[in-house]
Amino acid sequence: MSSQAAVLPQQVATRRWRRGAPAMVPYAVIAAYVLVALIGPLVIDYDPVHTPLPDRLLAPGSHTASGAVAWLGTDALGRDILSQIVYGARTSLTIGLATVLTASVVGVTIGVVAGYARGWLDAVLARITDVLQAFPAILLAIVIAGVFARSVPVVVLSLSVTAWISFARVTRGVALSLRERAWVDAARVMGVPVRSIVARHVLPFTIGPVVALATLEFALVVLAEAGLSFLGIGLPTGAVSWGQTIANGQQYLETAWWISTLPGIALSLLIINIGILGDQLTARYGQRRPRL
Repeated sequence: MSSQAAVLPQQVATRRWRRGAPAMVPYAVIAAYVLVALIGPLVIDYDPVHTPLPDRLLAPGSHTASGAVAWLGTDALGRDILSQIVYGARTSLTIGLATVLTASVVGVTIGVVAGYARGWLDAVLARITDVLQAFPAILLAIVIAGVFARSVPVVVLSLSVTAWISFARVTRGVALSLRERAWVDAARVMGVPVRSIVARHVLPFTIGPVVALATLEFALVVLAEAGLSFLGIGLPTGAVSWGQTIANGQQYLETAWWISTLPGIALSLLIINIGILGDQLTARYGQRRPRL
């Protein structure tokens, strides 16, 4: 009897590990991308302007004229594909993080203020979001990125113009449900300033839904940045992006498939795992309601 009692906790632990191990895969993949983006450029030297034409269109595993190994091949200008993927990871993660942070700060601020204040302010902010949502997000980003000079801040701005709307809608709903709660009413009766009520009794409940939404928005932003780079707008010439690399290889798909395929796989793998992580966080925090 005692031996069976000792085996039972082990079986439960094994079952929990089997259920939890697949859920950790997105964390591991995303952590690997972050590690590559942070450390990769320090290990791999790459000059996007340098074009060693004798090394052009080398297949993966070939040796270059300098004796180095092009593990993932080279493009039509002789530039190493592995280096472009590594540097492109830094570009995509940097732009994605900057855009999500900007959109979340603006969206959470607007959403909380609109949801808590109600009245004419809520109506005005709702009309602004309706007008922005009438335009396709990627089309508006293309227009903004095409008007201004090509730079990373311009790309972040163009992608943030509509990304904040989702954060505003989520936090507005949370603020609407919280403003009538008993503890909020008690704080108002006691004369607590509105700023303190929002900071202490409203904002903490938005953290879970905002984090869950941020992961999904991050995937959309990375994909949108790759789309802008594929079209040749937004980023300056010296910046390395997966979208640019994919675009450079589209005319060599039959003879040099690795130019577009390998960066495309890197982009798809990141988007898929971020999406899975976002679904997990949404299931855990997205539908959570504040308790009485």
